[in-house]
Amino acid sequence: MNDSAGTVVSTAMALSLILGSTFVAYLVTLVVPFLRSKPHPRGDAGAFDWHVFVPCLDEAAVIGDTLTRLRAEFPGMHLWVIDDESADATAAIIRAHQIEDPHVHLVARYAPHARTGKGDALNAAYRALCEWLPEGASADTVVVGVFDADGAPAPGCLEVIAAGHLFGDPEVAAVQIEVRMGNRTERRPMPDGGRLSNLLGRTLVRMQDLEFRTAIPAMQLSRRVTRTVALGGNGQFARLSALRDISEGDGGPWRGSLLEDYELGLRLTLAGRRSAFTRDTWVDQEGLWNVKQLLVQRSRWGQGAMQCMQYLPQIWRSPRLTTLGVLEISYCLLQPWLQLFGSVVYPVLIALLALRYAAHPAIIGQFLDSGGWGLLTAYLLFSVVQFTLWGPLYRAKCERGSGFWRSIGWGICYTVYTWLYCVATWRALARLVNGRDSWAKTRRNAELKAGAPVAVEH
Repeated sequence: MNDSAGTVVSTAMALSLILGSTFVAYLVTLVVPFLRSKPHPRGDAGAFDWHVFVPCLDEAAVIGDTLTRLRAEFPGMHLWVIDDESADATAAIIRAHQIEDPHVHLVARYAPHARTGKGDALNAAYRALCEWLPEGASADTVVVGVFDADGAPAPGCLEVIAAGHLFGDPEVAAVQIEVRMGNRTERRPMPDGGRLSNLLGRTLVRMQDLEFRTAIPAMQLSRRVTRTVALGGNGQFARLSALRDISEGDGGPWRGSLLEDYELGLRLTLAGRRSAFTRDTWVDQEGLWNVKQLLVQRSRWGQGAMQCMQYLPQIWRSPRLTTLGVLEISYCLLQPWLQLFGSVVYPVLIALLALRYAAHPAIIGQFLDSGGWGLLTAYLLFSVVQFTLWGPLYRAKCERGSGFWRSIGWGICYTVYTWLYCVATWRALARLVNGRDSWAKTRRNAELKAGAPVAVEH
């Protein structure tokens, strides 16, 4: 009995160590291109006709400032602002800007067609743009971007994505830029809250900034090799010609997944169009300081990834994808299910081992004496270091003025932060099982300060 229990312990730890080692090897493939990335020369933004879609649902708290800022910084850009039948003053604010500025276009949606998802809202703007463009306009030089209602792109953003290796290359159909949290340095996100609540709030925002500026860019840079760069919901750009390639009838290029941005990039890849990613410019957005907000957002992402699994047969059959590309996309789409599997198997295994130890205490000594200390130490290191590593990397590439030990603290917090994904994935599964595929909109921080609900289902 003791021997069999010891074998179970050793085998479980060894398998965990192998899996951990495999993941560390995967991390190395991410980290190396991330550390080696360097800025590229800029291009000529004047060679393109720029149009940006800004979907809005109850965005009165931010949309006015966003429109003013975008029009001041990018005078040649046309803004197509979609009001998805907001209950607040969003439409009135957009209409006031439209009256004063011919580069601002209001795309108003009404029931029963409103509030059916972000993809439908973007398709409405796409159809309005196609109707507005003069006959004979070059679809290859018309570039369509998507910004959140609080999006604040960096100065010179358009020159960067017009560079020779991005839209300056005729083969590049879409470009995703880096996303940053504009409120990452805010010390008191909750003015009426105590020290602990503000510490937790600003730490949560910092973790989102770390994620979007290290782990996600590292994955995107590695995807250049597999030619499977993904698009995000904020800061994505695509040629109109590429969007037309994947449009079906008059509906538009976006589909009904709750992860409509990733789905769009996936469909471009399946159509043989290439997407690119750059860290040379960015768009700031508001980081979430409320855990409930974050869970609503990440549950939507997780459910969207589950919905996109319908593309797996096409991915596996596609002659346009390399083997590495198929593996990368498959892993990405299967990740929510792997999280669910791990969140069940590991706790059950630990519980079973604890019960076995309780029944046979001598096994502990036998296991440790036979090299178990080294196996246990390596397992714990792999479990923690693989996430803690991102803290020092974040300092090295993004926040060089920060101290080393602070970066270690960020890495440890990021390890805890990743556990929220398990909770969000279970929420996503519950929604999927219950047939709930409505869009759960995350409320702005300013609205929460005013006492508004965390999320709206529609």
